[in-house]
Amino acid sequence: MPEQTPAEMHNQLPLFNTETWLYEDFEIGVKIKSIRRTISEGEAMIFNGIVLDQHPYVADEIFAREEGIFGKRLVAGSMVFSLGLGLMAHNNVNTFSYGYDKLRFIKPVFIGDTIYTIRTHLRKIPKYPEMGLVTVSYEVFKNKGELALYCEHLQTVKYRDPENFADQVLKK
Repeated sequence: MPEQTPAEMHNQLPLFNTETWLYEDFEIGVKIKSIRRTISEGEAMIFNGIVLDQHPYVADEIFAREEGIFGKRLVAGSMVFSLGLGLMAHNNVNTFSYGYDKLRFIKPVFIGDTIYTIRTHLRKIPKYPEMGLVTVSYEVFKNKGELALYCEHLQTVKYRDPENFADQVLKK
């Protein structure tokens, strides 16, 4: 049997799949690409059921094939958004989502399409006494490089040294 770690030492172990970068560490211009994932019919229908999206374009095969303008069922845009951002989730314990801007659905995504995401670090500004604001773009591509979705994610991020930004904090 493996040796067990005493419970009081558990908080000293590093967290899996997390990042700890701070505002000062954020580098403008950095690009990173996610792994790919294929969207199955089953998970698309589960998602539709959870969010109560029963639009004929995402939930009715006969409608989509015979009456829809694409000839096949779409994946709900909110699912593409969720999966695309999830592929880049960094789980940084020092960042907090502030919101999303410029969300655009550029091309339809269909059941069976494979997506991946490219995140680009766009800008950063001091904002609050303890946190700055960083903005990244997410470009979700389908199949072999067709841009399907674009958005910008704004996140507040803790400063390593808040005193260095005291004179730059945005005034209300």
